[in-house]
Amino acid sequence: MPRDFLWSLPGAYRDLRRKESFLTRIHIDGWLLLGLIILMSVSLVILYSATGGNLNSTMAQATRFSVAMVAMIVVAQVPPRFMRRWALIAYIFTLLTLLAVLILGIDAKGAQRWISIGSFRIQPSELMKLALPLMLASYLSQCHLPPNWKNLTIAFLLMAIPTLLIAVQPDLGTSILVAGAGLVVLFLAGLSWRLIMSFIALALAALPALWMVMHDYQKNRVKTFLNPESDPLGTGWNIIQSKTAIGSGGLYGKGWLEGTQSRLEFLPERHTDFIIAVLAEEAGLVGVILLLTLYTLIIWRGMLIALSVDDTFSRLLASSIILTFFVYVFVNLGMVSGLLPVVGVPLPLVSYGGTSSFTLMIGFGVLMSIHTHKKMIVK
Repeated sequence: MPRDFLWSLPGAYRDLRRKESFLTRIHIDGWLLLGLIILMSVSLVILYSATGGNLNSTMAQATRFSVAMVAMIVVAQVPPRFMRRWALIAYIFTLLTLLAVLILGIDAKGAQRWISIGSFRIQPSELMKLALPLMLASYLSQCHLPPNWKNLTIAFLLMAIPTLLIAVQPDLGTSILVAGAGLVVLFLAGLSWRLIMSFIALALAALPALWMVMHDYQKNRVKTFLNPESDPLGTGWNIIQSKTAIGSGGLYGKGWLEGTQSRLEFLPERHTDFIIAVLAEEAGLVGVILLLTLYTLIIWRGMLIALSVDDTFSRLLASSIILTFFVYVFVNLGMVSGLLPVVGVPLPLVSYGGTSSFTLMIGFGVLMSIHTHKKMIVK
């Protein structure tokens, strides 16, 4: 835009243009950044209430968000061509960390999912949520699309290995999400509906065999999903209390820090998987709709970025990142409201946790890199 014309515009618009130019130079999408900052700020407000006013936990999560934000900015500086070049190394490295979990992992709540590095704990399965789409996008971008049977077989092997390694930890929820992230890439690569329906039919036919190898707690989750009132004081407790909290909030909620289900500790995992039940009780339906609107705007902006790129690798990777983000939100909401089985999926960038937030923000850094580097090439 010519300088004389820019200076003829109103001051506020000139300031906005300057800010956009600065953010573009450091490879940051302003609208996406704004949505993420608002989402994380809302998270800290909800988390403070969910933890019973525990400022230390809230500040710890704020620190995690800050580190994740820095990681997002750093990743945004990396051009997509370098991501494609290093995709295989990132995938193999993450696979090795999953193997390390089985040998050196920390056991917590009956599952071995974390690796301890000093005072930090890392959950490698979260990293695979990004490494797998990156690997598949890199591989499929070098193939003729839609992929043939040979390419599909290789892609499914790339998906199956980490999915099984995560499932044996055991972590059924994350393994499903990792597999889902891979399937999103395949779908975007042009997988035909006939093949998709065939895979769905095959999966349904395999359910009896899957039931035989599931752990007892996983079977109990399915039974609880079908009839939570069958064991109201045991396996059905979480979902019953969650639906009670959601329903008791009504239209406008009971007010911040006034939620009885969370304050009286009836609601388990209220600061992690079931944190939206805390929001529903305290802010009501209006608060939940506002949060969902914010999620929708972030997803909408991400899809605009994905649709604006031309090369296959960037388009597959960007679309898979934002659609997988949508799946996380959908699964958590369905789980907390009783529409889906409880599979231990946190609400993205709202639930308490470090590795999940870190991985998600790296994903958004990839999105911003794809968008801003594309702009620089066009100009």
